[in-house]
Amino acid sequence: MSMKLTPEEQDMLDGKHGKAAQKSMEILTTLGEIFGAECMVDVYGVQIAGVSYANLGEAGLEFLSEMAEDGKVKVLTTLNPAGMDRENWRALGINEEFAKNQIRVIDAFAKMGIITTCSCTPYLIGNVPLFGQHIAWAESSAVCYANSVIGARTNREGGPSALASALTGKTPKYGYHLDENRHGQISIKVNAQVKGTDEFGVLGKVIGDKLIEVGKKTPYITGIPSATVEELKSFCASIATYGGTALFHMEGITPECDRYPKPGGNVFEVDKDDLEKARSELVDEGLEIDFVSVGCPHASINEIKKIASLLKGKKVKKEFWITTARPIKRIADEAGYSKIIEDAGSKFAADTCCVVAPIKGRFKGMMIDSAKACYYGRSTNKFKVRIGTIEECVEEATK
Repeated sequence: MSMKLTPEEQDMLDGKHGKAAQKSMEILTTLGEIFGAECMVDVYGVQIAGVSYANLGEAGLEFLSEMAEDGKVKVLTTLNPAGMDRENWRALGINEEFAKNQIRVIDAFAKMGIITTCSCTPYLIGNVPLFGQHIAWAESSAVCYANSVIGARTNREGGPSALASALTGKTPKYGYHLDENRHGQISIKVNAQVKGTDEFGVLGKVIGDKLIEVGKKTPYITGIPSATVEELKSFCASIATYGGTALFHMEGITPECDRYPKPGGNVFEVDKDDLEKARSELVDEGLEIDFVSVGCPHASINEIKKIASLLKGKKVKKEFWITTARPIKRIADEAGYSKIIEDAGSKFAADTCCVVAPIKGRFKGMMIDSAKACYYGRSTNKFKVRIGTIEECVEEATK
């Protein structure tokens, strides 16, 4: 089935708006036809993933350079974390050759008018859609947050399709852009108290594992009386990692929890034993911790304030990274939090994180408050891992 295009969209496909717009529309129409979209929809904004040179390589950089020859974004567009802190990469042990190539990647994005935020939390730094707005976001945790917590509408885009949407202002209308695909599919009842970023991450793993087991994607969750922004971003990152989830409904918390009929069938229950078992699975045996990190997804200003209060007057004895968005780091600078943290010997890793930085083989064991980072610490960087609270992470770094 061919998609119905507007005259403007057809002109882009015909090359009347330049080569980059034509290539972008070819990507989007192909995607739309594969998934049965009838038309395109205008997007408010875009979040692009696939930024680290470690993932892109020369082939990916060549694609970006070609698109940047005449491509210019048509909507607000921000960028996922890069493979290094653009200002502090030497102190973080990044080699010069990698740094040079990473800067080439970021420059190619900037040439197209993309705001080089280099953060996985665009919703904390200005790329904030309204409820019901269509967007085209890559980055699994941000997609889950946008769909679920904000109530915006996006599919889980790849890097090329997100870039294509940025250069056209369009995305094919299928998947989570449609009401019929936003209904809860399975009921989950939580019968245990859950508090803190680490515990919400563990809960995301429990529910994500269950979703994979039963072949469902969109849970309707009850039993959570309240949750902070930080707890929800941790939960989103975890359930997206372990369950492939791009949308959940949480009774009394997320904006669409009462919009659609509740799922029928069995109610799957999560109790304290389930959470303790999952937590034990995020602690490796024979662990020697020589690296501690907080900020996956990127740390908020509240989390940085908390770390500063815990580190005040102390010195770290292990490599300790706080990963965050550069705009948040600047707020921390002005508030005096950065000085306290850096005086303690900790390092900020703005623009990047322990998932995408080229640190494989540099450390033996990592402690972090993120269930997502535990997954990628093992699979990508081959570290042994241990999950903990932010307080436990600081204690480990200073003992």
